[in-house]
Amino acid sequence: MAEMVPDLLTFIDRSPTPYHAVAEAVARISAAGFEPVSETALWDFGPGKCGYVIRGDGSLAAFQVGMSSPAEAGFRILGAHTDSPNLRLKPDPDVSAHGYRQLAVEPYGGVLLHTWLDRDLSMAGRVAVQTGSGVQTTLIDFARPLLRIPNLAIHLFREIREKGLKLDAQKHVVPVVGLESAPPVRELLATELRAQGLVNASPEQLLSFDLMLYDTQPSSVIGSRGEFISAPRLDNLASSHAAIASLIRAQSEGAVPFTRVAVLYDHEEVGSRSAQGAAGTFLVDILDRIATGYKGGEPQAMPRAAAASRMISVDMAHAVHPNYPDRHESGHHPIVGRGPVIKFNSNQSYATDAETAGLFSALCQSQGITPQQFVTRSDLACGSTIGPLMASQTGIRTADVGNPMLAMHSCREMAGSEDVGPMVDVLTAFYNEG
Repeated sequence: MAEMVPDLLTFIDRSPTPYHAVAEAVARISAAGFEPVSETALWDFGPGKCGYVIRGDGSLAAFQVGMSSPAEAGFRILGAHTDSPNLRLKPDPDVSAHGYRQLAVEPYGGVLLHTWLDRDLSMAGRVAVQTGSGVQTTLIDFARPLLRIPNLAIHLFREIREKGLKLDAQKHVVPVVGLESAPPVRELLATELRAQGLVNASPEQLLSFDLMLYDTQPSSVIGSRGEFISAPRLDNLASSHAAIASLIRAQSEGAVPFTRVAVLYDHEEVGSRSAQGAAGTFLVDILDRIATGYKGGEPQAMPRAAAASRMISVDMAHAVHPNYPDRHESGHHPIVGRGPVIKFNSNQSYATDAETAGLFSALCQSQGITPQQFVTRSDLACGSTIGPLMASQTGIRTADVGNPMLAMHSCREMAGSEDVGPMVDVLTAFYNEG
């Protein structure tokens, strides 16, 4: 499984935004024979059907219908998310100040703001364009260094040594895009769209946009023996990649009685409260339509299917930090390079319980892997995942797991090279063994 590491790095570098992550995932599953399915169509699927649905450009559900009815055999579902904390343009972002052209941004999610300083940044996302046939949305990626948020020189800020760095998101994290004569953002976008052969439109035809900044430094393998991955958006593109890679591999290994599903959500980092987020109806809609549309449907198909189903929420986990070991619960120190982590929280920030932890542990054992365990210290707040949301929406037994990493929510994060393949092995076993 050594080939999984460069494949993951390629996936990340091609996915600067959730929209690009979905596009990259679709390219991969399409090559494996998965076909687009419209949410407005009437679904009537038979065994072996491989399809996918995109909602809001940033969320994707892909599935392979099983050889038995979902009402009888249930689903095996992997969930992950496509979004990461970053900086996103405001609707009217053009700022001119003291001879510079800048772009107003707002933090998205729990951003470690200081990690975005002094980096060569680019911009990507989607643009809504008025055309002769209506409003068209197109993806765009400038794919080159374009912006920078410069630090203040220490000569002008000597107190940083005693007081530390405190950033005001409104005043101190405004990227420079050029001198004051530089074009405004809509003119910049129109020029880039034409240059890339995407859309020939004037700045006035660009109605709106969802644009976000990203670090242009390519993902890489680092460490004295290549032990680590250094990359942006590992949380949670590494898990999205694992889910898609496992689905493709399992599909190639043959059909099973139950229906395999991979769902990648947008907006996890901001609470999942959207039409395409995990707090919405996306997964429930997909599962219900597959269950009721299987060979014309069966009575009470979805509740029966849910009772026979299992689900794994895959999101990156906190590895113990060598400089801050006291931030971890004693006896629960996940280590990079030592395999998947099962995440627990009694207050249901994670969906794992004894049953689902046992099922995942058994899958790990079948692959010769010993899972690690994580629980937050009782005096620290616990993060959350899509796991509890998916479980409460569907009534399906769920485990929360993930690979260990450092620098979570940084502009550039760090994980283990040796953890990539084992997670794909375990998730593939989940799709094959249940």
